[in-house]
Amino acid sequence: MSLLQIGPHTVQPPVVLAPMAGITNAPFRTLCREFSAGKGLFVSEMITTRALVERNEKTMQLIHFDATEKPRSIQLYGVDPDTVGKAARMIAEEDLADHVDLNFGCPVPKVTRKGGGSALPYKRPLLRSILREAVANAGGLPVTMKMRKGIDDDHITYLDAGRIAVEEGVTAIALHGRTAAQHYGGTADWDAIARLKDHVGEIPVLGNGDIWSADDAVRMMRETGCDGVVVGRGCLGRPWLFGDLVAAFEGRPEDYARPTMKQVADVMLRHATLLGEWLNDEARGVIDFRKHVAWYTKGFAIGSEMRRNLAVSSSLNELSDLLGELDLDQPWPAGADGPRGRTSGRNRVVLPDGWLDDPNDCAGVSADAELDTSGG
Repeated sequence: MSLLQIGPHTVQPPVVLAPMAGITNAPFRTLCREFSAGKGLFVSEMITTRALVERNEKTMQLIHFDATEKPRSIQLYGVDPDTVGKAARMIAEEDLADHVDLNFGCPVPKVTRKGGGSALPYKRPLLRSILREAVANAGGLPVTMKMRKGIDDDHITYLDAGRIAVEEGVTAIALHGRTAAQHYGGTADWDAIARLKDHVGEIPVLGNGDIWSADDAVRMMRETGCDGVVVGRGCLGRPWLFGDLVAAFEGRPEDYARPTMKQVADVMLRHATLLGEWLNDEARGVIDFRKHVAWYTKGFAIGSEMRRNLAVSSSLNELSDLLGELDLDQPWPAGADGPRGRTSGRNRVVLPDGWLDDPNDCAGVSADAELDTSGG
């Protein structure tokens, strides 16, 4: 498989950690990079352009990168071309990152009701304006974009959006093979990834959706011809998946991780510790870690009461003591690599009033629609 080139950055193996709000912060990226020996590309959680330009305190913490993170990748969300341009210029001029990704894939209501995320590509002129401002102000930094197929089956946008991206100088495109209406339900449409690759052969296309194992990633590339993969929910509670991906693309499937409960427990404790150090507050770190407990322990024989106790622990000592009570000799459980995270099915997409009336009418979108906070 060929190398993935994102501007001046060679990504080998061609694997990218998907930006996930409240998940892909510096501690989680550190864990994933440790398992991959630094190979791959690891993107920050979503940063709103307004919050960045206004130097919101939480946002400035979220864009902190460890000294070992190279290249540094920031994902931006915005709906106002001028604000997106200012954010891109700020990143370039202040050397805040080496790569800018633009979010046109988020399906959550707080984003789509403002016309952002997966709702935005329906407004073709607005999409073009945002991409043009981002590329023009990024100071030579590569600008990529992540999107979905469209709003729903009646409003498919990805081929038009892909062509606009090429025309405006975007370096690469990632496509999640679902519509916004599907959220995370059903099966990702890998055929759409193949169609996009055929449609915009001038730049790399990355596939996203239903990659639960390293073998899934290899299969996606073989079946679609895409240039790389973006891994999201598949690595929840499985940061060692990035080590498996390296092994897969280097032809070493025998090196896939199959951690015992003891090894998983060690990773859990390290994850919680890193969060506490990052937040400068051990208790906050453990509390933030709670959402990861079910993902890490999926498939292992752990009683419901113990799972509840782990999910409400409030200190590293308490978490460590509880983990020590588990049957740590348990081998990796069969079938533990399946779906994790949100699996909701079709939903009505929350959109601004009249959003679908005319794809060329962007009069209702302004800087007032920009969110003022980042992350999850």
